[in-house]
Amino acid sequence: MNAVHQKIVDAVLEKAKRECPEALDMIGIYGSVCTGDVHEHSDLDLLVLINDPKGYVLSKAFILEDEGIGYDIYCTSWESLTEDANCGHAHISKLMDSEVLFVRDESVTERWENLKNQAREVLGSDKRFDGIAGIREELCKIYGHAFVAETIGQLRGWAAYMITLSLDAVMLWNGVYFKRGVKRTFEEMEGLDIPDDFEANVMKIVQAKNYIELGIALGTLFKSVMRFTERRTRKDAPAKERLTGTYEEMYSNWRNKMPEAAERGDAFASFMNLASLQYMLEEISAENAIPRFNVLEEFDANDLAKNAKIFDDALEDYRQEYVKLGIEPEQFASVDEFIKAYLN
Repeated sequence: MNAVHQKIVDAVLEKAKRECPEALDMIGIYGSVCTGDVHEHSDLDLLVLINDPKGYVLSKAFILEDEGIGYDIYCTSWESLTEDANCGHAHISKLMDSEVLFVRDESVTERWENLKNQAREVLGSDKRFDGIAGIREELCKIYGHAFVAETIGQLRGWAAYMITLSLDAVMLWNGVYFKRGVKRTFEEMEGLDIPDDFEANVMKIVQAKNYIELGIALGTLFKSVMRFTERRTRKDAPAKERLTGTYEEMYSNWRNKMPEAAERGDAFASFMNLASLQYMLEEISAENAIPRFNVLEEFDANDLAKNAKIFDDALEDYRQEYVKLGIEPEQFASVDEFIKAYLN
């Protein structure tokens, strides 16, 4: 840390002493100053940890004309560090690697170390796949926004966000986080398990010359990352309490609607009922380690009886998951038999 950096840190401490003496818990440095990856125009990455909104008075963004360097003093709350410790993204170096310059007391150090240990636990266990699941959902949402982008500029904006999410997902999948700056991104990923042609796919997005080329490249990256992260997204072994009643619900909601749609020649109803079954099966398989079902693959708008059979076949295949767990579908010969069992 050079003389300019030290003066900035001293100024933050002095301002805190004058204006919010109880709000400042810690000051640390992280980023290039700590890693040694500095250049003549490097700024200073500060962790200014506050325990009260009054501490935001310490925030400031400014430019030093004699250096031609811009600086930003951002305040970080404990809530923000707690989110980092949950590892919903891979940019947690502020929490994990900051070199402490000032700490208010030992209770702050203990709390900070506890959050670091929490992050290590998440990264080293299947808990990190919960964060990846959240990133996958966000990727799907942003990909939808990209689809309706009206200009290449807008599409590039969504693409950049999707690249960031993809990088986070891949790093978390490997149980690691980014410790260095953007220019070292792919260096940090060397030796990790990553999607095929990952860097090449990212660079196709960066180098795309027109809207269509960019859209194709974005689709390629999206699909590769989704396939890659799906391999280890955490799923629990199916249990009776989670699956019981789902077969009967599928039967109740859509089973008889399929042949009815065929009788009426209603292709729309046939499609939507089959899609509803698909959605429920996807929802169940997302949380339970059961086979994937793709009932819409063979849908035929010109053969609605075939669609009804597709439904029945899928329902029977799903019933086999009941059999594996020893679950018997709730079936009764008559309403009287049901009432007798229900009331007892």
